[in-house]
Amino acid sequence: MIAHLNGTVAGISPDGAVLDIGGVGMRVQCTPGTLATLKPGERAQVATSLVVREDSLTLYGFASEDERNVFELLQTASGVGPRLALAMLAVHSPDAIRRAVSTEDLNALTMVPGIGKKGAQRIVLEIKDRLGPPGDSGDGLPGARTASRTPSWRDQVQSGLVNLGWPARDADQAIAALEEDGTLAPDSEQVDVATILRAALRKLSKR
Repeated sequence: MIAHLNGTVAGISPDGAVLDIGGVGMRVQCTPGTLATLKPGERAQVATSLVVREDSLTLYGFASEDERNVFELLQTASGVGPRLALAMLAVHSPDAIRRAVSTEDLNALTMVPGIGKKGAQRIVLEIKDRLGPPGDSGDGLPGARTASRTPSWRDQVQSGLVNLGWPARDADQAIAALEEDGTLAPDSEQVDVATILRAALRKLSKR
């Protein structure tokens, strides 16, 4: 199993990134939150999960081991494959997923495209006792660039949205809307990039 990759970010696309590992480009599919922590030309380390299919080998990359572990555990629920598990982590943080499952918050789970009420009920039933309570998270990878507090959060959020295919203008409007509704203060310099990116995606998806 490939547990993590450590190399230079060679490129970023809407759904993933390529890391140059000793001259070999390794493509990993990532959540928007993880993509927002990566910058072309800089070194990065991501936790990875290798999904093996008869006709493909796909690497999924994450900013922390906890995110990777939740990704893998979600797939033990009936009907949840890697793409749906990745979509869940694009909308909710690992702790938000734990909270939604432990409190049986079906509305939170159905915010994820592809999950209906019955699917949410099945997820709660099958993994509630194994996912753990909120706050039960693992440590991030040493040396990894995580979506933690940083003064350049606006650039990272905008970059993440643009990488997902949203025009820069719409990205800026989503950030401004979050400031207007009180999600974050207009003069905020330190925010959780992944959290704000998910909030911005929810704003854009309602248009």
